[in-house]
Amino acid sequence: MDARRSLGQHFLLDPGLVSRIARQAGDLAGRHVVEVGPGPGGLTRALLETAAEQVVAVEVDRRAAVAIRELAEAFPTRLRLVEADALALDLTTLVPAPRQIIANLPYNIGSPLLVGWLKQAGQWERLTLMFQQEVAERIAAAPGSDAYGRLSVLAQWLCKVELRMRIPPSAFVPPPKVWSAVVVITPHAEQPPPDLFAAMERLTAAAFGQRRKMLRGSLKPLGGEALLARAGIAPERRAETLSIAEFDGLARLL
Repeated sequence: MDARRSLGQHFLLDPGLVSRIARQAGDLAGRHVVEVGPGPGGLTRALLETAAEQVVAVEVDRRAAVAIRELAEAFPTRLRLVEADALALDLTTLVPAPRQIIANLPYNIGSPLLVGWLKQAGQWERLTLMFQQEVAERIAAAPGSDAYGRLSVLAQWLCKVELRMRIPPSAFVPPPKVWSAVVVITPHAEQPPPDLFAAMERLTAAAFGQRRKMLRGSLKPLGGEALLARAGIAPERRAETLSIAEFDGLARLL
C-alpha cells in the first residue's frame, strides 16, 4: 500500500515509536479512543495493546480501510472502522465519554481538524496528536516568539498544551521532508460558551491577518482603538505580543 501525497499520508509503523505515542495519552483504561487516519494500522495496533475500552478508526482511504477491517476481525468488540472524511464528522457522536482523540494526522488537514475539535474541547478528555513539527510548534508557541499566532492562542486559551516528542523523517514510510512532533492537548475544566468562542475566532483572525501590523489597524473592523482602550492595551502593539489573558479580555469585550 503506497502512501498518497493527495491524502497527506506518511505511514509510521515502528512498533516502539507508535507505543511511545500511545503512552503519551496516559492511562486509557475505560477510555473510548478515536483515531483519525489510521492508514495501515501501526498506531491502531499500539492503541489496542493499551487498556482502552474501545478504538474507533476513522479512515477515508478505501485501501487503508481494508487493512483496518481485517484488524477489526481480530478485535471485534474493541475496534470499529468508520469509513468517512473526518472533516465532515462530529467525532463526539462516535464514542461515549470519557473520550480521547489519538492520531497521526494527515499533514494536509491537521490544522483545520484541530480548530474544529477545539470548538468541542469540553467534550474531550485529551487529544494526543502528531503534526508536522512546524505546526506543532505553532500550537505550543509562547507570546513574542516567531511561531506564536492564531493557532497558539486558540489552543492555549482552551487547553493545556505540551509538545512531547519530535520524530525524524526517517521514521516514516515514505519519509516526509520535515520532522514531525506529538502534542498533548488537555482541555481546561471550564470552557467558553459558543458566542465567546466565535468572538475569539473573529478577534484572532483579524489580529493575525497581517502579521507585524499594529493592532490599531488590524482590529479596526472590530472597533480598533476604542476596543483597545477599553481593554487597556496600547494601540501600537502587535498581535504577537499579546498574552492569552489579553486576548481573552478583548474577546469578552467583543
